[in-house]
Amino acid sequence: MTTETLTVRPAGPGDARDICALLNAVDVIEIGRPETDLGTVEADLNHPCVDLATDSWLAFQDGRLVAYALVWADSGPGRVDGDHYVLPGHGRAALALLHRMEDRARHMACGAGPGARLRIQLNVRPTLDLVLLTGRGYRSVRRYQVMTRRLSPAADLPPVPPGGLALRDCAADGADRRRAHALVEETFAAHFGHAHRPYESWLDHIDGRSLDWSLVWIASLPGKGDVAVLVTRDDRTSMGWISHLGVREDLRGHGLGSHLLRHAFAGYAARGRDTLGLGVDTLNESGALALYEAHGMALHYAVDTWELALHPQG
Repeated sequence: MTTETLTVRPAGPGDARDICALLNAVDVIEIGRPETDLGTVEADLNHPCVDLATDSWLAFQDGRLVAYALVWADSGPGRVDGDHYVLPGHGRAALALLHRMEDRARHMACGAGPGARLRIQLNVRPTLDLVLLTGRGYRSVRRYQVMTRRLSPAADLPPVPPGGLALRDCAADGADRRRAHALVEETFAAHFGHAHRPYESWLDHIDGRSLDWSLVWIASLPGKGDVAVLVTRDDRTSMGWISHLGVREDLRGHGLGSHLLRHAFAGYAARGRDTLGLGVDTLNESGALALYEAHGMALHYAVDTWELALHPQG
């Protein structure tokens, strides 16, 4: 009888391509096609809040990369976020990385009090055996949908704005970029999982230093000032992406979100994109899910947020 050898080590910048290949193998199993870009992996590995020596792990089974995990803490005291990817049939590797993630998360959240927790997001039908999570005290606390819509230059024409509404992009003015950040903070403040971040930390969180700011728009109304924000990005291979669409609470229900959504459809269709996507909390109280469905966006796949209370003793 041969026992397979499991080895675990930290990730390094030179591992990005192998990690990307692993994540795309997981993508194919979970959602039917590869959707992870190398740039996304590189941004994760180079995040200022990540020390690869202590916050990342690669698991190899007889020399083959079968699992990858990462933790970071940029969401305020007591909250640690993590990624965990594993190929099917490698429960020993999955468990080894969970152990390491949890130990590191407890260290990162030390002194934060009884509310400290580790959060990871997984496909609703993940390659990870969920018994490994529930048996360790994790619980599912939220579901998100990744929604997509096909685009057509002929059908998705620039919408006529509601009376007086003006859009400006943030390409030229650094002050507008800070204003976009302030609007994201204001319009998402009550959303589950939102963490307040100062401007520079927010840039790190969204990989904003590589963002095309001509694809970020602020909406304003006469007498109301800046009322909404639309943050998008065009650096994914599979689709254009809406990162944030936020409308001030006092002006919701007046068609502003609808206009920004159709503006994004038209803009990305004109750029030659055939698909636009976004993520939405299914329990979002602002009506975002219904808005997206009403504009032809449909479920691509769903993700659950799993949470573990970080008791000091484990």
